[in-house]
Order: sequence, then structure tokens, then C-alpha cells
Amino acid sequence: MTVEVVVFFVAAALALGGAAGVVLARNPVHCALLLVVTLVAVAIFFLLQEAQLVAAVQIIVYAGAIVVLFLFVIMLLGVDREESLRDPIPYQRPAAVALGAILLGEIFVLAGRTWATGAPSVRGSVRGRVDGQDLGNVQRVARILFTDFLWAFELTAVLLVIAVVGAVVLARRSGQRAQLDEHERAIEEQIAAAEESEEEAVTP
Repeated sequence: MTVEVVVFFVAAALALGGAAGVVLARNPVHCALLLVVTLVAVAIFFLLQEAQLVAAVQIIVYAGAIVVLFLFVIMLLGVDREESLRDPIPYQRPAAVALGAILLGEIFVLAGRTWATGAPSVRGSVRGRVDGQDLGNVQRVARILFTDFLWAFELTAVLLVIAVVGAVVLARRSGQRAQLDEHERAIEEQIAAAEESEEEAVTP
């Protein structure tokens, strides 16, 4: 048994255990931390396939930024609040179970297919030399991304900026205020009552 096989089985155990913990853990913070374990295990899979760039993106973007965002939202909402088990949308859970069963069936059907055709790549071998240079995985992706697919890369960046600006505009237009607790509501009611009494006293 080679080292790659041992690493694969260890990473697979971590991925399965972390994914199960994300679903079964009761504490949301523990779920987010177990999600980090799962994402790191997936990054190990990419390294075994010699996809160093995708592994780095997996750790930096997903295990780093995305999970930190999850933790920020969890802390902001509060983890000590009891969640309501009432389903606000009727028939949501049966529909989710049905869609999950359909997805599982599709996985079993597609698992028996052979997608590799054996034809050579139209852009050349991944391991071949480029312009007389032996480039790594990151250099090859960067060269293709910023030469052949430069316009697609720029348009994607523009779309992301537009999405962020649109989200900010919609959030500002919504005008929704955070719910105040009873003490703050009582203070606002007292201030409003005082202002009304002052207006009545001024009005002849």
C-alpha cells in the first residue's frame, strides 16, 4: 500500500466524519468547525490529483473566508436562542426528501457511466512543456486564465461587483430595522409620548 493510498483513506475518513458532524452536531459553531475539516480533506483530494491551485483556493476561499463568514453570522444571530421547529412553508420537508432521493438516484445512475473518451486534449498535455518551460499547475492555469480567457475573467469580476452593489442598494431600500427589545421599545414610547405632549403644549 503506497503513501498516496493511505493519505486518500485518511482524508476520506475525515471528509465523511466532518460531513456527518456538520449535519448531526447541535452546536452551530461545532458544525462550522467540522465543515472546515471537510473542506481541508477535499483540498487533500485535489493535492493527490496534482491540482495545487484548486487545493489552495479550497483552503483560502472556502475553509478561510466562507467559514469565517458563517461564524460571523452565527455569532451575530446568537447561538443560544432556541430555534423554532415549526415549518413555515407547508410540504417543504417532504419535497426536500423527494428531491434528495432523486439526487441519490442520479448519482447511482451516473456512477456507472464512463465519461473519459481517451481523446487528447485540444489545449495540449497538462504535464507538457509550454514555450520550452516546465510550468507548474498554478502557472499553467494563470497563463490560460489571463490570456485565452481574459475577457471571461474580467466580465466575471464586473458581475460580482454589480451583485455586491445591488445587494447594498436593496438592503438600504428595504428600510427594515432590527427588532428592539422591550426596554428599548419602552424608551422609544416614552420619547414619542413626551414629544406629543410638547407639541400639544405649544399648539394654541
